[in-house]
Amino acid sequence: MQTFRTAALSLMAAAVLAACGTTPVDNFLLTQARNDYRAAQADAQTQALATNELRIAGEALNLAEAASVKGEDVATIDQLAYLARQRTALARETARRKGAEAAVAQAGTETANMRLAARTREADAATAAAGVATRDAAAATRDAEASQRQAGAATRDAARSQQQAALSQQQVGEAERRNALLQTQLRELNAKETERGLVITIGDVLFATGQATLRSDSLQSMQRLSGFLKQYPQRKALIEGYTDSVGGDSMNIALSARRAEAVMGSLLGMGVNRAQLTAQGLGESSPVAPNDSADGRRANRRVEIVLSDENGALKTR
Repeated sequence: MQTFRTAALSLMAAAVLAACGTTPVDNFLLTQARNDYRAAQADAQTQALATNELRIAGEALNLAEAASVKGEDVATIDQLAYLARQRTALARETARRKGAEAAVAQAGTETANMRLAARTREADAATAAAGVATRDAAAATRDAEASQRQAGAATRDAARSQQQAALSQQQVGEAERRNALLQTQLRELNAKETERGLVITIGDVLFATGQATLRSDSLQSMQRLSGFLKQYPQRKALIEGYTDSVGGDSMNIALSARRAEAVMGSLLGMGVNRAQLTAQGLGESSPVAPNDSADGRRANRRVEIVLSDENGALKTR
């Protein structure tokens, strides 16, 4: 009978060890369960006195090994591994208890009681150790779950950062495109950067001499300017008319005002918002060239259009 039990245990051990050989990387509890079972197999007393309990422990370990091979979740594997350890501990404790009982039967009552007490203390210690192992396993499970949550949060944060970086890059590209378009339009308008901001100067070629009516060949310049103001409705334009020093002050003020208003009227007729435009005549003030030559006087007979910044702020003289 003993030979049959030994053979059965050997076959079962081979099955468990074969399962161990094909098991993927184990978690902590499964490795401990396997080591505990091997130690119990190597214990002659456990094999002789706790055959049935050792068989049950092997079956429990097989279940844990199978769960690991199937790739089941960590909590399930931990639970099965913990059960296998408990079954193994029970087998060893059963063997110790039966060995102690046999010793009691062979020795005197006092000696047997002393040995039994020692075994009881060992059993209590084993139970306490099992409790510690259970708490450690629970803590390990909580730590693993926390790590998984943190990893998930880090992945989501990384994805959001990538999206924000892509959006920022797209916005930068769009801003660069708009700025390049604006610079092209300003060059076409011959806008010059001054201490008052961007200024477009229109010479008296748009008007007949001494007149304030726009010439027909000014249409293209006016269309280009109106297109700009309609595309950028947040910008405002201060239209300033100037003359040379020929004529009296009141006449020059009136003429320069009529020319500025003619430019504004043309822009309004092309659909520019009235709230964007202001016109004023400044006569012969602020000349850009000496009035003692024909070229100088021609340069002074002009209309200047001061463009606001992108927030609509204008700098007056």
